[in-house]
This record gives sequence, C-alpha cells and structure tokens, in this order.
Amino acid sequence: MNLSLSRPFSDFPAGRYAPSPTGQLHLGNARTALLTWLQIRRLGGRFILRMEDLDPARSVAAYARQILADLRWLGLDWDEGPDVGGPCGPYEQSRRQGFYDAAVDLFLRSGRIFPCACSRKDLAELARAPHGLSEEGPPYPGICRNLTPEAWEAKLRKKGQCAYRFQVPEGSLSFVDAVAGPISQNVRQAVGDFVVRRADGVTAYQLAVVVDDALMGVTHVLRGDDLLASTPRQILLYHALDMPVPDFCHVPLVLGPDGARLSKRHGGTAIASLQEQGIEPEKVIGFLAYTAGLLPGPEPVRPQELIPLFAEEKLPRHPWRVTEAALAELGLHTGKNH
Repeated sequence: MNLSLSRPFSDFPAGRYAPSPTGQLHLGNARTALLTWLQIRRLGGRFILRMEDLDPARSVAAYARQILADLRWLGLDWDEGPDVGGPCGPYEQSRRQGFYDAAVDLFLRSGRIFPCACSRKDLAELARAPHGLSEEGPPYPGICRNLTPEAWEAKLRKKGQCAYRFQVPEGSLSFVDAVAGPISQNVRQAVGDFVVRRADGVTAYQLAVVVDDALMGVTHVLRGDDLLASTPRQILLYHALDMPVPDFCHVPLVLGPDGARLSKRHGGTAIASLQEQGIEPEKVIGFLAYTAGLLPGPEPVRPQELIPLFAEEKLPRHPWRVTEAALAELGLHTGKNH
C-alpha cells in the first residue's frame, strides 16, 4: 500500500476528532470535540471524524454508533467520517491496517525500527536489579537494539514473538504548542526507543495516529493535554515518514470530583445520560463553552454561534473539575434526583 498524502497538505486546513469507542461520550471528551470543531470551522477547513478502534479487545461497535449519535445531538457535523465517507477513508482504524503495515515496512527498510523480544516483566526486573535502570536513563535501555544477529535469533526462539521499536536519535526535540507554549523533550532520555507495533501484532497508538493524520492531510491537532508528552515521539515519526507536522493545541482535561481524568467510572456525566434527563443540547454546549473560556457565563447556545468567538488564546491553562454542586449551579445535573 502506498504511503502518500491523500490530500495536498497546504491546500486548506483540516482538523479531526478521533474518539475511541471504549465507552460513552462524556462531558470531557464532548468538550474536546466541540473545541476541535470550532477551531477548524473558524479556519474554514474540513472537519474529519475518525474512530480509533484499533484495539479489538477494548473497542465496542455499539459505543461507536452512540458517539456519532451523541455528537449529532450536540449539533456537531463533519465533512468526512465513518458514516459519510470521504476521499481519505476508511475512517475506522480497524480498517486501515494496510497503511500501518506499509509504514512498518518503510521503517524496516530504512533501519529506523528494530525487533524487540523484551517483555514488560523483563524490563521491570532489570529496573529492580542493583545496577539496573538509573533514574536518569531511558525506560528502555536498548537491549535488543544492541544484540548481535545470533543473540537476537536465540532470544526470539526463546520468546516466540517480538514487538518493533522506533530507534530514537540523540538530542532534544522542540515545538510550540498553542496552549502549553514552547516544549522541549529529549525523547531518548524520557522514554527511550518506543514501541510502534506490539508483540501481538497490534499497531501502537503513536504510529497509527501519525500515519492517519498524515495521510488525511490533518493540519491542526487539538486534543487533551494528557497526550502532550506523546507529541515529541509523534513528531519524530512524522520526520521519519517525511510528512508535514501539524500545529498542536493541547487543552487541559476535565477532571472528575476525585481529581482524576473524567471517565466512564464517573457516572452521570455521559451525554446520553444528560439527554435522557431532558437537558437541551444548547445548554450542554453553552456549559462546555463556558468551562473552556469562550463565554463569560453558561448560557444556551448552538455550536455555530460560537465559531466567531473561538480563539486559542482564550482556552484555559488549567483543568476544570466536575462537581455536582458546580453542575447544579450551572443548570446541569449528573444525579438522578434533581
């Protein structure tokens, strides 16, 4: 399969929202979807919806369908996606394995990746050893990278399967994030050579997301700041593929009452739950826009009305915590008794 850009990169802006169908859409990822949509609509670009269902053990088709329905209920639309098609399909990662295989083959031919038969148990035991991994050293110390062919064959016969790791170069990598500002990371010291294909054959997120964004001509990536630390690794992969690097904008997360990232375990914050309670979508959109700094207070509003108000410099620099009291004060409720 040919790894070539499906759309000329500089012709027009393109952004994407790429949820994983491992649970219901909740307030946190709905806010990310809204901000991504507003950013690219303000730029007059194309909005792409891509389903990141790469891991079959965790992805559920019913969740994928519900996410699409919830986004439409909120008033968001997309120009390309699983249900509407487009020139850069397919728009489900589970159907894009050929593109990921082509990238792995390219890296193998260029010597950018190497097979690794180290298990997590192997690395954990090495870290616990008296002279094991130091705090300053990379989490992966390059064990298989430095093996002779004979030693590697012997290890593979013993282990039976292997992953593939990207060989990280020396030095720091720097970029400017629209919210976080200048970022610099020595990837080799921070994470070491990282996995691009797991031992079970599943493509790692880092490679899949870069291949997809590059081939779909994505120029702007807005997402949660839990992925900020992954961005230098992804930029290395863009460079290795000789693909343009998009502009990045990492927004602080929405947290649950316990201070942890909002997730399905925080009951009642699912968009479907709010819909069942009879809450209007405009009220949810206004609430999300308020928490993102786009409105001075919560008020019902349609997504289209927010387009001229969007600006990256307005976006918050700190996470927002969901509490029942805060939601009640703003006119939203996550509990059943209200």
